[in-house]
Amino acid sequence: MIGTNGKGSTCAMLEAGLLAAGVRAGRFTSPHLHAYEERVRVGGQEVDPAETARFIAWAKEHAPDAAFFPLTLAFAAQTFAQAGVEVAVMEAGVGGQSDATQALGRVAAVALTNVDLDHVGVLGPTLRDIARDKAGAALPGVPLLTTATGEALEVIGEVAGQAGAPLYTPASYPDLFSLPRPPALAGAHQRSNAALALATLRHLGYMAGVEAALSASYPARMERFEVGSKTVLVDGAHNPHAARALAQAVGQADTLLFGGLARKDTAATLAPLLAVAPQRVFTAPGDLASPPADLAAEYGGEAEAEPERALRRALALTPPGGLLLVAGSLYLAGQIRGELLKRP
Repeated sequence: MIGTNGKGSTCAMLEAGLLAAGVRAGRFTSPHLHAYEERVRVGGQEVDPAETARFIAWAKEHAPDAAFFPLTLAFAAQTFAQAGVEVAVMEAGVGGQSDATQALGRVAAVALTNVDLDHVGVLGPTLRDIARDKAGAALPGVPLLTTATGEALEVIGEVAGQAGAPLYTPASYPDLFSLPRPPALAGAHQRSNAALALATLRHLGYMAGVEAALSASYPARMERFEVGSKTVLVDGAHNPHAARALAQAVGQADTLLFGGLARKDTAATLAPLLAVAPQRVFTAPGDLASPPADLAAEYGGEAEAEPERALRRALALTPPGGLLLVAGSLYLAGQIRGELLKRP
């Protein structure tokens, strides 16, 4: 599973569809919200923490200098092999051709959600550069399914043709990508993710999983919490493309609680969200976050570095019956979600 945004949601739908079709399925996604074991699932269940501990002990001895993502990918692959997984849904980390998932064999299909500007320091400064790297996951004779559009789709088509990968899009195969109903996950952008998941299931012959895929849930994707008379909407939108989709889906909120990593394009990510909420509280989801005080001074609002306190302040600013929107980072989404789950 490759793409700028929507990978996790699409993986969740694919997993649900495969399980409903009677397949022993595995799912590998990143990052996690609360616990590392969320990244590796077998049969719809997270891996046992004891297995994680055993793998860490092995890695310390045999691969002490290995990078985090390739190690986690190796752990997932080992877990799936030992558990007798029939089909594994694997989410790429960054890019396609440059990603560690290129080491995987026996690939049945490559699914590409969309392409927009993100990770430009790794994948390249332009949309065409990013699309070329992501499409580089194409393999000879392996179907490449995508809901990407415009300039990105042009590049994907070129790369797929050069690789000898059959290309499937909603325009060329409308029945394959058709939606019998909207997905349970909220937002117009989730319809595109659902279309890709359903097309992949249908192409691989798992028609029995269509309804379950549409009914799948995934945390921190416009996830709704009720706190007294107030509603909190938690989303992991962390780049401009995701923020635009979120702003369009939400329309209007009373308060925005925002925190993002300094290496991200904060200005472009914030721009669509500022128009959604007149009141803002800025916080820091970790040591590498953009300084909340700087954001508050530049964009207007209040700063509270500690996310738990920032949540309390944002809730206080939100009127009864109002909506608080949380966005800017999956790390922040995990922290705030954890606090909300503690509440009655």
